[in-house]
Amino acid sequence: MIKLVKKAQKGNEKAFLELYQMYEEDIYRTAFVYLKNQEEALDVVQETAYRSFKSIKNVKEPEYFKTWLIRITISCSIDLLRQRKKIVHLNQDYQEVISAKQEEEDIPLSLTLRDLIEFLGEQEKEVIILRYYHDYTIKAIADLLELPLGTVKTILYRSLKKLRQQVKEVQLYE
Repeated sequence: MIKLVKKAQKGNEKAFLELYQMYEEDIYRTAFVYLKNQEEALDVVQETAYRSFKSIKNVKEPEYFKTWLIRITISCSIDLLRQRKKIVHLNQDYQEVISAKQEEEDIPLSLTLRDLIEFLGEQEKEVIILRYYHDYTIKAIADLLELPLGTVKTILYRSLKKLRQQVKEVQLYE
């Protein structure tokens, strides 16, 4: 993989494409967890491809190529979420019909997991996704997010506590 990264950094498009395709599914899953919409997640996959191709020469440590791609994916997803906040919402009746339609079209993740993650803040989501969807170590997450190790641990444990609390509340209502 390191050889492919170095080839891609020298302008080899085939090497970049091969690398990118190795992680495309991870990129999509990460974007989908953030956006909860298939079309928007696919847009993020394309945007990640564009941004990463444009700036692959900036990768300092080729062994962390996947980490670098996931970071770009998270950044693109957050950018799209911010854009979403600027959009004027439709009448509530129309919004419910559209939401129901989108839910049918979205790729099914565990609905309870999606719902549970929704209760977390942006930083908490990032840590949970990186830790449990992409199996990064706490140290790697700290490096990736440029946060102190203790802060990442605190965020992780606080997030897990929130998730456990949500599971308990859901079980009470069932």
